[in-house]
Amino acid sequence: MKTFKVLISLIITVSLVYALNRGWGAIPALGTVLDPFHGIPRNAVIEPIPGTLDVPGLKGQVTVIYDSAMIPHIFATNDEDIYFAQGYVTASMRLWQMETQIRAGKGRLAEILGPGLLERDRSQRRLGMVYAAENSLREMEANPGSFKAITSYTAGVNAFINSLDDNKLPFEYKLLGYKPEQWTNLDCAMLLKNMAQTLNMGEKDKEMTRALAMLGKPAIDLLWPDNENVGDPIVDHTKNWKFKPVTLDTIPLAVPGGLVDVRSHRMANKDVGSNNWVVSGSKTATGAPLLCNDPHLNLSLPSIWFAIHLNTPDMNVMGSSLPGAPSVIIGFNDSIAWGVTNAQRDAVDFYKVKFKDNKLDEYLSDGAWKKSRKVIEKIGIKGQEPFYDTVTYTHQGPVVYDMSFHGKDLANLYAFRWLSHDGSNELQTFYELNRAHNYNEFMSALDHFQTPAQNFVFASTAGDIAIRVQGRFPVRRKDEGKFILDGTKTQQEWKAFIPFDQNVMDKNPARGFASSANQYPADATYPYYINGSSYEAYRNAQDQRCARCTYKSHAARHDEAATGQLQPESIRELTLFPGQSRFHITQRIRKESISGIEVVGL
Repeated sequence: MKTFKVLISLIITVSLVYALNRGWGAIPALGTVLDPFHGIPRNAVIEPIPGTLDVPGLKGQVTVIYDSAMIPHIFATNDEDIYFAQGYVTASMRLWQMETQIRAGKGRLAEILGPGLLERDRSQRRLGMVYAAENSLREMEANPGSFKAITSYTAGVNAFINSLDDNKLPFEYKLLGYKPEQWTNLDCAMLLKNMAQTLNMGEKDKEMTRALAMLGKPAIDLLWPDNENVGDPIVDHTKNWKFKPVTLDTIPLAVPGGLVDVRSHRMANKDVGSNNWVVSGSKTATGAPLLCNDPHLNLSLPSIWFAIHLNTPDMNVMGSSLPGAPSVIIGFNDSIAWGVTNAQRDAVDFYKVKFKDNKLDEYLSDGAWKKSRKVIEKIGIKGQEPFYDTVTYTHQGPVVYDMSFHGKDLANLYAFRWLSHDGSNELQTFYELNRAHNYNEFMSALDHFQTPAQNFVFASTAGDIAIRVQGRFPVRRKDEGKFILDGTKTQQEWKAFIPFDQNVMDKNPARGFASSANQYPADATYPYYINGSSYEAYRNAQDQRCARCTYKSHAARHDEAATGQLQPESIRELTLFPGQSRFHITQRIRKESISGIEVVGL
């Protein structure tokens, strides 16, 4: 009997050890997760980074101080160390978020979450997200400033990853049963392409082409005009645009006539939007400019933003960073403040491609057959064999849907032309903005910024305010980009881009403020055709009223602001309009004064 009891106990123990140390479908290995010495309970003990950061790879002394809001303030003696420390500190608080959003961008979620994510991974691969990141990485690594920032940041992230053992591994990895990979410079570039996907992949080409076939062009112009002309543009220079615009040929575009029988790719949440404004010192009680920025993107936990302060002998900047990329993206330094909202400009075109046959090896372009490029994508799947997908590229871009992925036949194959596929170096913009001292340096920094198009507002201790709609915009003929384009004719492809100095911008406007709330960017006399995914008019009308008032009592102050002079008092509350007019939320805020600029932040 004793032997039998011992045998039963042994069988139960071995069975429990086996059952608890392996995953069962979507259920993780519970033994590893619940282990009190190495599992999730171990993560209940938070080990803050000490004041002096002592990590192999640093060149000098680095100090990290956390304030009452757990915002890290990092002090270093050189640029390499400040970005190394930024990567290390950000990873210590957001590593799983950083890695997961990169996996989402690359189409690698099925590796850790199983076959239910295969469809999404295939879609990401077919949008050419890694292709876009690789093109931009070449530009980033060719510039000394951005190369230094991205390489040091990557080294800092990896220093934290290499410091982890089973005890310190973030609980998400324990729950899902895997370990973090080494960070790469490509991951930093991938993060910026993720933002471009959220902000600058909006288009209605296929839907508008369907509507055109059913309703006709007059109905389209009536129901979906490019500009409703009911709101105030970001910049109104009516008949006063002082430059000679780039012009194209006068051949009109062929308007498509058939229906488009293909699904639309995954779009950004329609509630994503943003507001910002800047008021000159002539309208504030202190006489200093006032700048406010409200980038209400997708709500997530943790947030897509990470507040941080970076200090070196030649830089003192604070604001919001993106976990996974160096520098401060929205913020202020000792001399300037800046903010961004999404510009909504059309950065996507679809070209109907004529392939020679079902092999998709050759496609027609200007009467000749051109060779396509095939990319074989190996997609890992947790618990299963890898899935192999072949993506076909034309010179316009990848063919998102074909006969193996939601496409029916050769008549419904479209190449995806996305501005963010082109090489660019937005990281250099923020490297320079973090160090900028004045309006001219602000403008020079923006010359590196191509995509996603953004409305940059600016204020300086010198009293200047400005707004600039910045991006690399194709010169388009009327209606170009609104419908599906003919991929057999290069004449319908992008031929020129608007020079940066001819983008919509304004410095020290006479009315004393500038603002954007995703409305149409310019008055009707702006000489370039503008089309966007979803311009609005109602929010900016309210924002302009807000720009003239303080926040003591919103309604009571509007009449007072109409006189053009705000009453001196302490600014303590901020009213936000996040996305829809039905939201009217008053929150307590923190106000910091930096050498004459009042910066308002949550």
